[in-house]
Amino acid sequence: MSFIRDPLWNNIRIDPTAERLLDTGVVQRLRYVRQLGLAHLVYPGATHSRFEHALGAYHLARRTLSRLQESDGLSGVAPDEAAIVAAAALLHDVGHYPFSHAVEEIGVPHHEELSRPLVTDGDVATILRADIGGDAPERIYALICGTSASPLQGLISGSLDLDKMDYLKRDALMCGVPYGEIDEDRLMHALVVLDDPTTNRRGIGVLTKGLSALESLLFAKYQMYRNVYWHHAVRSATAMYKRMVEGALASEVVGVAALGRFTDEGLLFALESAATGETRALLHDLLARRLFKRAFEAPAAALPMESLEWIADDRERAMSAERAIAKKLGVAHEDVLLDFPAKTQMLGLDLPVLSRDGAVSRLTQKGIPGAIDLPVLAEQLYRSARYLRVFTRTRVRIGWDELKNLLEG
Repeated sequence: MSFIRDPLWNNIRIDPTAERLLDTGVVQRLRYVRQLGLAHLVYPGATHSRFEHALGAYHLARRTLSRLQESDGLSGVAPDEAAIVAAAALLHDVGHYPFSHAVEEIGVPHHEELSRPLVTDGDVATILRADIGGDAPERIYALICGTSASPLQGLISGSLDLDKMDYLKRDALMCGVPYGEIDEDRLMHALVVLDDPTTNRRGIGVLTKGLSALESLLFAKYQMYRNVYWHHAVRSATAMYKRMVEGALASEVVGVAALGRFTDEGLLFALESAATGETRALLHDLLARRLFKRAFEAPAAALPMESLEWIADDRERAMSAERAIAKKLGVAHEDVLLDFPAKTQMLGLDLPVLSRDGAVSRLTQKGIPGAIDLPVLAEQLYRSARYLRVFTRTRVRIGWDELKNLLEG
């Protein structure tokens, strides 16, 4: 068994199947896709890749599976399920676009959709069928999409998936910030496979002793969103990148189908070679770090958030609002970017909790009465971390009353 040195987890042991998967072009591409997109323009150390994160998720999967095996927690689970889960952890991000999640906000297919042919066809599928089983690629893809009937689905996609534990700690480390601290060892030791009376299926749950570690995950996620992922300059660069890719797609410089096959630098090279007009200007601004400035910003907690969700969801309407704002400010329409991060749950909770007396309850967004108010806290933190912003090429200002009228119009 081989080892890979990792700055977060030190030595990561790689089994023969994983070693063969790592050598495929599908996985090697992830070396050249930054985990945090354009965050390196704010945090210079944030140049780590999806490849590193995939290794970390795989490492945590093997650690968790080993602990469950030692405690007889995998009894009744198919013998090859551990190998399926480990491979899914390694492959869960193979469909990512260049610069990570950003372009999904403009309406292109989700990266998990792009993962299907990469996992179920070609070299990856050949290795999985030979080493694990004939139906392994399809079972792994179902885990990645969150549609598997496996009792271990929650390790790959769910409230406590191992993906979160790696990226929060790894992103904090590489950005040089103290925000991603998670009691991951406690949390992993609190994971169990149990019979869920709500669904009448076996699945991943957590012991009550792990709820405090769950709080550490919530606070880490909040702090990283507030200080890194949704940092105003990161969001400015992201909004510029989204507009740039939109222009490239509209002018057919690149196509949607080809977009997911690029690396970060490969996409920039393609745009440098063929893009013109606004798309080319945005590219040069990003490369020189000439970011758009804040003309307006306010946290969602201070706004009628529900009536503004269309900004993230309806791209045509958002572009119409940008034109109206530009006219009001007396600037060119391409010099205005409206930004409201796509809605996400700060901590999507839906998992069974096993108490010391053997009773199983369910922790959802409504919480557990008298025991935990994490859902309420998560919503409050989420609304304070998410900001509505208007970015402009030159430094101007617009007030909320003026902006509100334009958005409502």
